[in-house]
Amino acid sequence: LGNVDPILQNNKGKNLSIAAPKVNNVLIKPGEIFSFWHLVGKCSAKKGYLNGLTINNGATSQDIGGGMCQFTNLIHWIILHTPLEIIEHHHHDMYDLFPDYGRTIPFGTGTSIMYNYLDYRFKNNTDTTYQLITYTTDTHLYGELRANKDTNLKYHIKCIDEFFSIENNIVYRDNKIIRHCIDKIAGKVIRCELIKTNHAKVMYDTSNLN
Repeated sequence: LGNVDPILQNNKGKNLSIAAPKVNNVLIKPGEIFSFWHLVGKCSAKKGYLNGLTINNGATSQDIGGGMCQFTNLIHWIILHTPLEIIEHHHHDMYDLFPDYGRTIPFGTGTSIMYNYLDYRFKNNTDTTYQLITYTTDTHLYGELRANKDTNLKYHIKCIDEFFSIENNIVYRDNKIIRHCIDKIAGKVIRCELIKTNHAKVMYDTSNLN
C-alpha cells in the first residue's frame, strides 16, 4: 500500500494472525451460508487486536482490528473462482485510494467490511461441500478452498477497458471486471459474466501517470 505507516502494516499482520484461525477449516455444506463476521466476531483489544489500517469516508485511518478487509479480499478472490453465490459484498468502489505497487489482482475486486454492519457472505447452492483453509506466516496471509467433488468448470477473472478519465478536473479510474467460465474438458469459454463496472475517484497524485 505504498507509503502507509509500517507500524500499521505490522499490526495488520498481527490482526490477521488472530483472525485467520477462526475461519480456518470451516465447512460450507450444500445450502449453507458463510458469514465472515459470524466466524471472526468483533475485533477488540481484549482479544489481542491492535490498531491497523482502515478506510473511512474515502480516506485512510486506523482502528482496532484494522486490516480485516485484506482477509475478505482474499476470500472474495477465491470465491470468484467457484460456482458459489456471493450474497453480500461491499466495496470501496467510489475511490481509488492507492497507486499500484506490483498489483497482480485487478483493481475493483476488493471488499469493504465493518463489524455488525457490512459483512462478506456467500451461499453454497451446489451439491458439493467446500472447506476454506486460511493461515498466516510471518510475511503472508494464505487461503485455499477444497471440495469433496471435482467440477467441470474453471474460472478466469480479468480486467478490461481500463483507463483514467477526467471529469471537472477530477481524475477517475475506470474498468470492467469480467469472469470467463471455462469447460475444463473442452477448454472452451462457455459463459462470460460482467462482475463489476468501476468508476472511482483517484485520491493520489496522478501527475506521473502515463
